Amino acid sequence: MLLPLRAFLGVTFVYAGLSKILDRHYLDAASPQGVHAQMVHAAVTSPIGWLVTLSADHATITGLAIAFGELAVGVGVLLGLLTRLAALGGLLLALSFFLTVSWTTSPYYYGPDIVFAFAWTPLLLAGDGGVYSLGATLRARARAELGLPAEPSPRETLAVQDAVERRTLVRSGLIAGVAGGLSVIGGTALALARRPPSGSGSGTAQPTPAATPASGGSTAAASSGAGNVIAAVSAVAQGQAKSFTAPDGQPAYLLHPSADSFVAFSAICTHQGCTVQFAGDGFQCPCHGATYDTKGQVTGGPAPAPLTEIPVKVVGGDVVTG
Repeated sequence: MLLPLRAFLGVTFVYAGLSKILDRHYLDAASPQGVHAQMVHAAVTSPIGWLVTLSADHATITGLAIAFGELAVGVGVLLGLLTRLAALGGLLLALSFFLTVSWTTSPYYYGPDIVFAFAWTPLLLAGDGGVYSLGATLRARARAELGLPAEPSPRETLAVQDAVERRTLVRSGLIAGVAGGLSVIGGTALALARRPPSGSGSGTAQPTPAATPASGGSTAAASSGAGNVIAAVSAVAQGQAKSFTAPDGQPAYLLHPSADSFVAFSAICTHQGCTVQFAGDGFQCPCHGATYDTKGQVTGGPAPAPLTEIPVKVVGGDVVTG
């Protein structure tokens, strides 16, 4: 009866762990999508903010621990290897996410992490029941080696049962340790190799040469030393928005809220780094439902901070960064 829940939780946590390891921005301290930025934002409102701040000071270690923890939990549950221990790990991870990234979600049931925390409790209490379970296979082998029947009988002494469980636990631990050690070594090397080089500026705006001018206004912008041309003033109607690529290479939006003003914001959601979409009266994150108004301020969902504003100005009929 627990197989559907077990399969869902196992696949989801494996996917979550792998997506972090393979994300080149996850360990980048300069990226707004990185684990460091996420922890810094979460610490402001989290009830365990002091602990989150301490973790942010060691973001690489903490980030890898989270990723490999999710991976270990997912694999353990899928294989039926130390299932109760894996379920406990999943519950603690989900609880930590609830106390940080989901803490400001209102009402609370909009946040997924509290649901994940409670979803782990059946597996924590009941285990895998020996169904499609590597632990059950190891237990059966231990019983065979001790000359015991496949199914335990009421006459078995506690000493015999302890011997079976001891052999099962040792072998489970050895398999988990070897597989985990190899995964940590290989995964850490891969994650660090994919991280942008220090100082590359992947997460912060860096000065870039002005774009090649396409009109007289663009020429004026370039010659004045302004930043990149985003669009002509006439190209963005009042009340509308235009997507563009910010100087740091990240997606962004230019808004024309009133006749004489333009504002721009990063399109990176401050919750978990998804790309927000302009929805007419603000922005919406398609991943977890965070919403922002046209000033970039959070209006709903789990986002811990406003969208990052990008300085812009009008030069010679063009809106430019800078």
